[in-house]
Amino acid sequence: MRRCVCPGSFDPVTNGHLDVIERASRLYDEVTVGVLVNASKKGLFELDERIEMLREVVARLGNVQVTSFHGLLVDFCRERDIPVVVKGLRAVSDFDYELQMAQMNHRLSGLETVFVATNPEYSYLSSSLVKEVATYGGDVSGLVPDLVLQRLGGRLQAGGRRP
Repeated sequence: MRRCVCPGSFDPVTNGHLDVIERASRLYDEVTVGVLVNASKKGLFELDERIEMLREVVARLGNVQVTSFHGLLVDFCRERDIPVVVKGLRAVSDFDYELQMAQMNHRLSGLETVFVATNPEYSYLSSSLVKEVATYGGDVSGLVPDLVLQRLGGRLQAGGRRP
């Protein structure tokens, strides 16, 4: 069985993330979306909210599961017998950082990384940018799934944490 992981913080999940996850689901038998737990970072959405949103938006993909992890990605993958990381690349700047991570992961455990070029429609898109635009009343529809759009609007209107 061919397995991979698509790791990230997904705060919130964007249509760019979904594009990479969907493409990975066509290439691999089993895709694990690994939501990073970073206690030193306070996100807009709590971990359980991010997992819930991801599970809802990938439910139609029968071979995708969502779970959280903390610590090293290589340890998470070793525990689950996942040999491949799939990462989306938006620009050369992403490649510089992700290549270093891929090389370190390979050095630590032999973990392979497959880079997927982002759909040009989403090449500028990031969770941080979505949160910033939404915070100031900008329209982020079409950049995140409808479910996320509703929760994002509700969070910001309710006086939730600013990104």
